[in-house]
Amino acid sequence: MTAADESMAMPAGRVAEAEPKVATLNKRPFSRWYRELGWRHLVGIAAILFAVFPVVWIVSASVNPSGSLVGQKIWPDNPTLDNFRELLDQNFERAGVDIGSQGETKIPYTSWYRNTMLVAGAAAIGQTFLSALAAYAFSRLRFVGRRIGLLTVLLVQMFPQLLAFTAIFVLVTDMKDIFPAVGLGTLAGLILVYLGGALGVNTWLMKGFFDTIPKDLDEAAKVDGASPNQIFFQVVLPLAAPILAVIALLSFIFTINDFVIASAVLGQGDSESFTLAIGLNGFLGDAFAKRWGVFAAGSVLAAIPVITIFLFLQRFIVSGLTQGGVKG
Repeated sequence: MTAADESMAMPAGRVAEAEPKVATLNKRPFSRWYRELGWRHLVGIAAILFAVFPVVWIVSASVNPSGSLVGQKIWPDNPTLDNFRELLDQNFERAGVDIGSQGETKIPYTSWYRNTMLVAGAAAIGQTFLSALAAYAFSRLRFVGRRIGLLTVLLVQMFPQLLAFTAIFVLVTDMKDIFPAVGLGTLAGLILVYLGGALGVNTWLMKGFFDTIPKDLDEAAKVDGASPNQIFFQVVLPLAAPILAVIALLSFIFTINDFVIASAVLGQGDSESFTLAIGLNGFLGDAFAKRWGVFAAGSVLAAIPVITIFLFLQRFIVSGLTQGGVKG
């Protein structure tokens, strides 16, 4: 007699009595579940709320019709897109004040946006490429001063970037007299400053990833007749795609958020050449009469490229950060 036949032969009342007993045996007490696993859920929920709250707050402020933080709610009663329209309308007649060195009474937000994407994109590509060249040399080549060079690069990065504010301002000011195209108030000058700003950290991170790539691949490529350039571009770089994506993303985010260096290079020029960090800073002072709603709308639009690139490169980020820290 099979188990199925026994269950069919068993009276319905006895089957009903057996089921609750099995459920009772498999159920853990709530206190035990909370001690072992439940508190972790609470910590995770608290961390999520802590991270999401600023995003919800800035989105709420961007659709708040009052344009002020006084009486700000998690979500306004009558949300509107007027702040976005005012921001993209290119004029600011209600403020009644001038900005910039030439006294414009408008918001060149589209120019700020274009300048920021241009500077951030060029800086991200340039920093990634230069860091890859330096990291490949420190990882694969053996030369006099290699160890001292690595320690020097690391030591320079220990000093705060704010210490270089005055030096950068004097440098681009003097450079304007010799090379006006890359001097004070130019986007090209700002890009050049960014190219050398984070080479130390990026080089160290990328070198650690290059060390995990077997050198046997280089030797095999040499046997096949590959030149050093072919080995670097066709063998090493494709395998280092995760760390390249991480460096590019970090450089892009840093450039968009930077205010100190950008204000030193572009702050004395025409407002049309400002980046988003410099331009939006005017909404927090007297230049635009502290229009928090318009400032929040500009911040929301500025976050779209970062989120898009992060989602596109997400599959590279975890592997790039973890593998890059294996060997130093």
